[in-house]
Amino acid sequence: MKHFFQKGKDPLKPTLLLLHGTGGNESSLLPLAGKIDEDASILSVRGNVLENGMPRFFRRLAEGVFDKEDLVFRTKELYEFLDEASKKYEFNRQNVIAVGYSNGANIAASLLFHYKDALKGAILHHPMVPRKGIELPDLLGTNVFIGAGENDPMCSPMESIELESMLKKAGAKVHLHWENKGHQLTFEEVEAAAQWYQEIQLKK
Repeated sequence: MKHFFQKGKDPLKPTLLLLHGTGGNESSLLPLAGKIDEDASILSVRGNVLENGMPRFFRRLAEGVFDKEDLVFRTKELYEFLDEASKKYEFNRQNVIAVGYSNGANIAASLLFHYKDALKGAILHHPMVPRKGIELPDLLGTNVFIGAGENDPMCSPMESIELESMLKKAGAKVHLHWENKGHQLTFEEVEAAAQWYQEIQLKK
């Protein structure tokens, strides 16, 4: 997978896995990483699927309708890539926190839905429920921030609440943050995610 890796100043800090939205690339979320933790390592990945020339992490059949088979395949592909990258770049595979927006948040959520040990935690900006009707792995000890929009046209508030509920039932500790700017990723939401991240680091 096309990607960008930058070794952090503090090897004990998590590696931030950056996952862009539709049409983004491995540079799109780099400014977020600096706001969240300027001392952490960064692994920023470009999605392997193209939709009308725009990179994505998995195919969809229509807006809001995921290609489930491709989602499962691409989630496994990303999971295996993380294993390989941790060996290549020598970062702690058990200390990876995903930072995803929209389509990137959906593939990050899918990692949580399918693999117990995929992520230490996740910052999900405007995610949807990746799959319904499946049993999630044990996510005890996993911290998740969900940034949601009260008036998000692509991801309804009910979707955000359902995702929060499913993750909590699996044992994750979830913080749901609301904004009122549609599907946009706002400065305020990024600030809230950064503050949440600092708080969970202090509790370690």
